[in-house]
Amino acid sequence: MEHLPKTPRQAYMGDLWGGLAAMLVALPSAIAFGVAIHAPLGGSLAAQGAVAGILGAIAMGLVAPVFGGSTRLISAPCAPAAAVLSAQAIAFAQQGLRPAQVLVLLGMIGLIAGGMQIVLGLARVGRLIKYIPYPVVSGYLSGVGLIIIASQIPRLLGADGGAGLWAALAEPSSWKWQAVTVGLVVIAVMLLGSRLTRAVPPAILSLLAGVVTYLALGLADPALMDTDGNSLLVGTLVEGSGGLGDVAGTRWRAFRALDTALLAKVLLPALTLGVLLSIDTLKTCLVIDAMSGSHHDSDRELIGQGLANMTSAMLGGVPGAGTMGASLINLSSGGTSRLSGLMCGVFSLAAFLLLAPLIAWVPVAALAAILMIIGLRMIDRHSLAFFFTRSTRFDFMVILAVILVALFVNLIAASGVGVALAILLFIRENTRSSVVRHRIEGSEIFSKRSRNRRDMELLEQGGAETVVFELQGSLFFGTASQLHAALEAEAEARKYVILSMRRVQSLDITATHVLEQIKDRLEEHGAYLIFCDIPKGLPSGLKMKRFLKETGVVRPTNKALAFRQLDDALEWVEAQKLEEMPVDQSDVRPLDLRDMGLFANCSDAELAALEAVLETRSLPPDKKVFKAGEGEEGLYLIRRGAVKILVPIHKKETYHLTTCGPGDIIGGMGFVEARGHIADALTLTETEVYALSRSRFDILAADHPHLALTIIQAVAVGLSARLRVTIGELQALRG
Repeated sequence: MEHLPKTPRQAYMGDLWGGLAAMLVALPSAIAFGVAIHAPLGGSLAAQGAVAGILGAIAMGLVAPVFGGSTRLISAPCAPAAAVLSAQAIAFAQQGLRPAQVLVLLGMIGLIAGGMQIVLGLARVGRLIKYIPYPVVSGYLSGVGLIIIASQIPRLLGADGGAGLWAALAEPSSWKWQAVTVGLVVIAVMLLGSRLTRAVPPAILSLLAGVVTYLALGLADPALMDTDGNSLLVGTLVEGSGGLGDVAGTRWRAFRALDTALLAKVLLPALTLGVLLSIDTLKTCLVIDAMSGSHHDSDRELIGQGLANMTSAMLGGVPGAGTMGASLINLSSGGTSRLSGLMCGVFSLAAFLLLAPLIAWVPVAALAAILMIIGLRMIDRHSLAFFFTRSTRFDFMVILAVILVALFVNLIAASGVGVALAILLFIRENTRSSVVRHRIEGSEIFSKRSRNRRDMELLEQGGAETVVFELQGSLFFGTASQLHAALEAEAEARKYVILSMRRVQSLDITATHVLEQIKDRLEEHGAYLIFCDIPKGLPSGLKMKRFLKETGVVRPTNKALAFRQLDDALEWVEAQKLEEMPVDQSDVRPLDLRDMGLFANCSDAELAALEAVLETRSLPPDKKVFKAGEGEEGLYLIRRGAVKILVPIHKKETYHLTTCGPGDIIGGMGFVEARGHIADALTLTETEVYALSRSRFDILAADHPHLALTIIQAVAVGLSARLRVTIGELQALRG
């Protein structure tokens, strides 16, 4: 059943409710991400982190929808940003930097990451990021999820703000049962909240449950009700923080005061974060497009995300990306346009202005529990099945390697490992299939040139000298050994090795070196390496024919040759063989009608009548006997020379249908249908033909029906033979 189009009022209300629902999902997570980033710095910075999360949600919500390329995407602080920035905050703190310096460096990371996204969008590489292999993305996201879980366990246990995972686990005495209780309640509501009600998002419901649980515990212990210096709560905001304008001005002055040494510390993390945020956004865009039937502009979306992240960094907010959960809620709540994303930012701003005093009463353990569930859902548990299937076991190892590097080294190193493994995945996929699609013996394939029975017998006898390889895929360093093994075996046994390159997608220097080695081996025995069907251009822009010539594989002075089509190569090989055969090829006398086998059963009177209506024509080489769509609808009997039949395909491209010689009839299709010729007939040598127009044939047929039947049968046999060849080619293409 088709959905009726919404009225403008219905669309507006859908965007309004979609934006509100998306805010209710995105804001608690944004607060949790901000606290997770700032908490390792200690002191009252956890409260400042909560504000940073809200500021990030505001900036992303107000800027990304306006400049982005997706209509239903909700942008907000996200898990990859929290994982990268919290890890960097810990690293900077361990280096002895002051918290104020660390916050400025984290802001600079977000600023550079946003600038990188803008550059990627302007360079139009947005559409390429989504082609990163699934195992790499899966491993990276699973690693981020595990890092988030590990970083939040100390907060869940109520350990001191700067305590790491192992330090917190090693000192059970530092655990606070109140924090554990609040955390377990929040986890239970996060997991079961959707079963209780769908009216309120689980994140909001669990956050409220955590606050209520904490306040209930506070009734028994009045000390819990004090927000100042209470490590279990986010706490009151830092006084004197000023407005958004003051924050932006202070942040900009701090950026300008950074020296080169400090900037060098943030460059690599910023580039890593920029790529992560871009992948996360475009992955979400693809899901939203699939569910809504919409289409996004990847490059414009990256520009919008970059501007939003730069704005967030200037305001002291947390960077973000297009988030899956909030976007899906927006879609299911009726959001249909950019207005829904904009309303999400507006509602986040309203929540900041109206509810800021309540942030102090948010338990840190509640935010930690929410983040742990988010991290758990980021782990790709389905990838475990890859281990049990032999064909996907390597993919599982790739996922595992990225996860381990992310956990035990850092996310920056994991990104490098991911790129390296992506290259290995590409090489593996290209080396799984054989570079040889078909191998055809010379006795099984011949050119389309029409030859007499004696010549065909001679060519069949010498077929063992020739072999044809149809190559496919990428010929590069990963498949070079396979290519060498396939061709090496033919180097001493063959005189003509033909390589059809029609299905080759790329060719690098290593594969070219292999071809050069094979060419040298063949040349030692007086044999030839012949290329044909060389693509004019490849996806990489490489001109293969020119590349082969420039690298010395194909030179006109040696025994390596290049032809346009396979049939041209076969014709050249056959000509070489027939020249070597002890056969008299010197008789080039034009054939008379009696010399043509198709008139063997015709009387002298019939031949005389036929000769009377024929017109003899002499043509030089490279002259068209007839042209597709033009000329009279007649038959042509070749007396001397060779004529190539070419079917026009596209612009100057043609398809070689057949090559005809003395005694053959051409022009049969146009003659039978009386609708004009469908191909060009191009002379290859000095040629003489008999021309028989359709009108003269009709007159001849009335007086000599036997002769007319003989001609029609010859035309039918010729068309049938060409049809058989075409069917054979179709079968080979499907093979």
